[in-house]
Amino acid sequence: MDQTLPEKSAVELRRLIGSRQISPVELLDACIARIESINPAINAICATDFTRAREAARQAEAQVMRGEPLGPLHGLPLGVKDLQDTAGLLTTYGNVRLRGNVPSADNALVARLRAAGAIITAKTNVPDMGAGANTRNPVWGATGNPFNPALNAGGSSGGSAAALATDMLPLCTGSDTGGSLRIPAALCGVVGLRPSPGLVANDARPLGWSVISVLGPMGRNVLDTALMFAASVGPDARDPLSYPVEASTLWPLKEVDLSTLRVGTTEDFGLCIVDPEIRRVFRQRVEAIRPLVASCEPVDLQLGDADRAFDILRAESFVAAFADTWRKEPETLGPNVRANMDIAAAITLADRAWAHLEQTRIARQFARAFEQYDLILAPTTPVTPFPWTELYAGNIDGQAMRNYYHWLGLTYVVTLATNPALSLPCGSDEHGMPFGLQVIGRLRGDAQLMAAAQALEQAFEATPALRRPKPDMDALRTARPELKSIVTHPPEADGFRDSGDGMTAV
Repeated sequence: MDQTLPEKSAVELRRLIGSRQISPVELLDACIARIESINPAINAICATDFTRAREAARQAEAQVMRGEPLGPLHGLPLGVKDLQDTAGLLTTYGNVRLRGNVPSADNALVARLRAAGAIITAKTNVPDMGAGANTRNPVWGATGNPFNPALNAGGSSGGSAAALATDMLPLCTGSDTGGSLRIPAALCGVVGLRPSPGLVANDARPLGWSVISVLGPMGRNVLDTALMFAASVGPDARDPLSYPVEASTLWPLKEVDLSTLRVGTTEDFGLCIVDPEIRRVFRQRVEAIRPLVASCEPVDLQLGDADRAFDILRAESFVAAFADTWRKEPETLGPNVRANMDIAAAITLADRAWAHLEQTRIARQFARAFEQYDLILAPTTPVTPFPWTELYAGNIDGQAMRNYYHWLGLTYVVTLATNPALSLPCGSDEHGMPFGLQVIGRLRGDAQLMAAAQALEQAFEATPALRRPKPDMDALRTARPELKSIVTHPPEADGFRDSGDGMTAV
């Protein structure tokens, strides 16, 4: 077995499978070996489905040998965020109340990716009910950052980002409300795309017409992410926001001439609290990009009270999702979920109307800016990764955060606008940790955004200080940090065991 197979890109692996140069079985076994070697150091993978995955890989191999038509993700092992239902595979949401939950059906995204040929291999770790940008929960414990397991991997798609950064899996799913795709991608040095609402159907969103929560792809580079994105799009009658999309408009990516792009930049959107170190690093990146593009200048978006608008809209979505549990079993909800419910208790109908009006105004400010610019660049996170033992960043640049997610302002202001945005690896910060550049495009201009991001990525490859950093894999193979100290009730206590039955703990 070629142990280096997991290090190849998803696009290259799919080509090798299609040309019969490697077997899906060989690839899966290499990924499982990588998981068993590296996961103890970072705890990115929680439940596994190796037995059924191996059977799926054998079937995928037989389809290749019979010359059957192959899906775009045929034979590629996939990690699924533990907020997304997987048929027959433990899906806990990182919550003690759901520690024995084994869904009978896939959610819409997982079903679509499975139909595209992806092999569901494992679940990736999340914060309790996905609340917060530090992946730790009382079921599986914490996910450590691949560059330093004592630090946090971001969230809520932290398990996916860390698994990708360490080549355990070629592709992983994510989701994003206030930055849950983009922040872990930035902190772990991979790519995470928050698409325009409606492109990737979400049949599990309680508020069917809400645009703040979306599902999206994660990969180690832009091409891999775009391949998965094209396999993810399309309508689902259970999601009223979804609509038909031709995958051919998203893949293959079109070439973009960077010298034609007009770029706007902002360190803080005029309102976000950002650490001076991150401001310095961002300015250095802007200066490196400036010679590559047609124009590069600061943009003033005049976003008003975006913080309060997000507070209200986020609280509204939490009430929709957790009101019944809040009334019947409040003790099963983590502190971050309870914080949202406390905010919601003080919100009036007038507040909700104001927040929707403010969101509309913010979206129109972005629309006006994109009459002048092709891309807007900003930092993805306001701080370097902090210890995972700290629930959230409580203080930035000497200023106390208003609540557990206030430090996510750089990403949630873009959520309010609903524009597509991705985090693109762009070298390291002053602490040697990955630095993520937030690249924002026009609403529903996802294909153009991805193509431009790929052009930037290719340009960064020529400069060591700008290209994607990679963790020290040899150090991770021997590291055994304590990442499960906050576990209060592991799934094993409910009778689950490491038996390959689709409900195992790693």
